[in-house]
This record gives sequence, C-alpha cells and structure tokens, in this order.
Amino acid sequence: PPDPILHPYDKTGHDFYNDATGRLLCPVDHNWNSSDVRQCIQDYHPAYRVTAYSWPTFLYDGDYDTRNHRDGLFKGKLLLKAFKAIFTSPTSAELDDPEQAGSNEVSVHGHSKHRRIWGSGEQHTCCDVAGLLNMTSIQLRVIAYITIQLCFALSSANSWQIMDDDFNSKVFYNHIVDFFKLPPTQDTAKEVDGILLWWNW
Repeated sequence: PPDPILHPYDKTGHDFYNDATGRLLCPVDHNWNSSDVRQCIQDYHPAYRVTAYSWPTFLYDGDYDTRNHRDGLFKGKLLLKAFKAIFTSPTSAELDDPEQAGSNEVSVHGHSKHRRIWGSGEQHTCCDVAGLLNMTSIQLRVIAYITIQLCFALSSANSWQIMDDDFNSKVFYNHIVDFFKLPPTQDTAKEVDGILLWWNW
C-alpha cells in the first residue's frame, strides 16, 4: 500500500513525498529505489531536478530500457487507465480485460456509446466524452493532455497551476507534442508512428 496512505480529497504529502506517487513521477534516468536519490529529489538537488524535459516512470510499460528510451514509452498502464477514465468511462478504467466491459462498453483503445433503458422502455443513448467530441481516433495532443492530467493527479498541488516547483506543465506538453511531430530520424519517426498505431489499435 502507499506509504503514507493517499487521501483522495487531500493531496498533501503526495508527489515525491509519497513512495507510490514518487515512484510513478520519478524521471526514468533516476533510480527511485535508492534512498539517496529520493532524498536528492526531495531536497531539489541541482543534479536531480525534475523538469519538463524528463520522462516520468508512469509513461512506460515495463522497465525502462537504457539502450532504447522509446521502448514502451507512452504505453504505461496507468496512462491508459487515465485516458479511459476521462474520455470513455471510469468503469472501463477499472477493467484490466476489455472483454469484461461487455458489448456496450469501450474496447481497450476506443470509445463507444452506452445504451440505457429507462422505465418507459424507451432507449436513450448516453455518450461518453470521446463520443461527445466526435473523436474517431486518438491523436498526439490527446496523449499529451492525458499525461499532463496524470502528472497533476499524482502531484501534491490541490489546484491546477502551470508551474509546480521546477516543473512547467506547458513546456512539458509542448515537449511531448514535439516528440511526436519532430522525430530526429526516420527510424525514430517509425517508432513514433508505432506508438500512435498502438493507441488506435
């Protein structure tokens, strides 16, 4: 369990002051398991600053590969759950197996309309957020938006703010967009396309 216990309506002590949230927010090039590293991050050591140009651990599916930092990037399970919770339904975010959602629920990466039968027997259709926005695919700016929202959720900030200590959410958002739109090589471009294909599978 998180240490200390996380409270949903009071974010005091979240961020890097809680082992669970700190582990998820920790940049992948730092070892959160090291007590010295944790202390340096909490003390704002210049060599351990957390800025908009570092990738938090929650972005990755599995362990970070130092030889290929794009392997598993933007495929983290918590990131996918955050997308579902906002754009499809909180219920779908709780299901690990998309088959459990039933025919009227969302697929792993898509969205749907949920049917509700009222007392009169008349059928009404209740759209999720993705449906209301007429989303037919998941674009890079949606991924960037979800990432920012998850960073905020894990932080200790009780209200939205662009600057959180050394971390600038606006710069981080643009950094993610640039990652997708401005790949430095053709090989990187193929990997980026693969990430978007994975989200829209």
